[in-house]
Amino acid sequence: MPLDAEKEIEYLRNQILDHDYHYYTLAQPVISDEEYDLLMHRLFSLEQQHPDLLTPDSPSQRVGGRPLKEFSTVTHIIPMLSLANTYNEEDIRAFDRRIAETLGIGAYRYVCELKFDGVAVTLHYHRGILTLGATRGDGMQGDDISQNLKTIRSIPLRLHTQSSIPDFCEVRGEIFMKRSDFEHMNEERLLSGEKTFMNPRNSTAGTLKLQDPKLVAQRPLNFFAYYLRCPGIDLQSHSRCLAVLEEYGLPVNKQSKICTTIDEVIAYWKTWEQNRDTLPFDIDGIVVKLDALAQQEQLGSIAKSPRWAAAFKFSSRQAETILHEIHLQIGRLGTVTPVADLEPVFLGGTTVTHATLHNAEYIKKLDIRLTDHVIVEKGGDVIPKVSSVVLEKRQKGTQTFGFPDSCPECGAKLFRPEGEANYFCENSECPAQIMGRIQHFASRGAMDIEGLGEANVEQLVLCGLLKNSADIYDLKKNRDILLAQERWGQKSVQKLLDAVEKSRKQKFHRVLYALGIRHVGASIAQRIVKKFRTIQQLESACVDELKELEGIGPQIAESVVRFFADVHNRTIVRRLKSARLTMAENEKPKAASGSLSGKVFVLTGALTTMTRDEAKEHIESSGGKVSSLVSTKTDFVVVGADAGSKLKKARLLKIPLIDEKNFIKLITK
Repeated sequence: MPLDAEKEIEYLRNQILDHDYHYYTLAQPVISDEEYDLLMHRLFSLEQQHPDLLTPDSPSQRVGGRPLKEFSTVTHIIPMLSLANTYNEEDIRAFDRRIAETLGIGAYRYVCELKFDGVAVTLHYHRGILTLGATRGDGMQGDDISQNLKTIRSIPLRLHTQSSIPDFCEVRGEIFMKRSDFEHMNEERLLSGEKTFMNPRNSTAGTLKLQDPKLVAQRPLNFFAYYLRCPGIDLQSHSRCLAVLEEYGLPVNKQSKICTTIDEVIAYWKTWEQNRDTLPFDIDGIVVKLDALAQQEQLGSIAKSPRWAAAFKFSSRQAETILHEIHLQIGRLGTVTPVADLEPVFLGGTTVTHATLHNAEYIKKLDIRLTDHVIVEKGGDVIPKVSSVVLEKRQKGTQTFGFPDSCPECGAKLFRPEGEANYFCENSECPAQIMGRIQHFASRGAMDIEGLGEANVEQLVLCGLLKNSADIYDLKKNRDILLAQERWGQKSVQKLLDAVEKSRKQKFHRVLYALGIRHVGASIAQRIVKKFRTIQQLESACVDELKELEGIGPQIAESVVRFFADVHNRTIVRRLKSARLTMAENEKPKAASGSLSGKVFVLTGALTTMTRDEAKEHIESSGGKVSSLVSTKTDFVVVGADAGSKLKKARLLKIPLIDEKNFIKLITK
């Protein structure tokens, strides 16, 4: 191996990383795109000739990852807490008063930042090299999406700094799309016949869930950093953290501001509520944080939110338009949702033509009528809804809206269960319900059958090829009929059949979720299969047996029992079993092992960073056991706020006590 090749490779890497820093962090490119591409091409060429010189932090590795079968789970060293939301001046002043009562008036200052409408992630750098990237998840655990994050060019693979590099640092921030990039991407998808995305945030979240990094690399994702933790380095303040993030070559939004009074915070909020459309990306509020890190630690957290920070949200965007028609959407479980057909109106960066009306009671409460001028707003700046009627513009002679008695899709009677707000279509064979159930069955979180999106499912249901989910596994027998349908050629048919074949290997809990049992989401399905390890056991389970499972109340238990009592559902399950789908949990329960193996814990008092269930899950995943009673067999008692009699008994028996801070250290070793 020539020595000059090694030197040139290192030179090229440093040059490319430096140009990435100037382009994405400083927004000051110093070479043309063509010159940049020539550097990258030369690096690729040399690394192919000398594969032994390839390193994980090379710029060439941004799109080199292979597709993953699934994301592994990452436990956050420090929980990624969500922020408490405030929406008006009264709430934010109350937030300030609570801080003043603890710290003293004038003894603190705030840092205000824009609240990006994106997806929160964490990045781990060891000796300056990016080694891990993960989603926020539930705050305690997230998905390892390192390969996907490495494709984002604004995230440095190697910290860019002239100062000393810490052994370890954790960076947190937001992944987002610029509006112009999002619109351009949608235009390209439209031209290629692909389905367009709803908005930048949903598109960002969906992209990060893709298991092929090469597809992620094709999407225009960006990153802003807003948090830094470097053990062993005294950063002292949040504003200093932001400055160090920039020193390390990470992109930091320039619109943050230090405020010494709550009036300055409110002025900052008002300024950006009025000017948010001048930004190239979406924001939905501001974030207010105590600047001093010592004061942050002094205030601590409550439940899943810190006491030292708050999200000061903007009011929903609104626009006036005309309601032309109200039609009913039928969901996969028969739920009837009224939807308003509107005169197109531009709102929050998109043109709105439809908006939800929730249910019959909502229409009655607002007295919404056809031809009304209505106010439309985006709830959370995402989902359009009709929020009010402009009564002074109402035409004479309009009539109150009468909710239909029959389903518009199949003509079956609509009914409203006692105590519920929604109407339901009673016909389980309603085409709209069939389409919804099949779409759910084939969705990414369930059986993950590529090629069975909304449009294709609708086509195959209407032509009679699919009447239920089990029919999917008969498509191979009906290949000729499928080929005769419009837009289906040899290549697209084979791709679908391959995806169907691949889905037979999905695990039991995903099959259970795919069945679409009301109230049974993906996490509940996983809990169920831990106890009922075959479909036969589950079919014969009673309500009381199901209620024994943690997190499953009477509503879920009754829903499961009702599903398997239905003859039609049992027939579908039998057909799916005949199609060789996984109907048993093959993985044996893991033997108790780990750092807490054999140790017995008792939890008492309220925990601030996690729920009791989450604490129990952490203990059990590390091999420990959780008991509800303090006894001589108890190894540790975890003590939260307002602990009661269990604490007294633990002290009497001289059992070791652990506060929440040390408990977190114990479970994250």
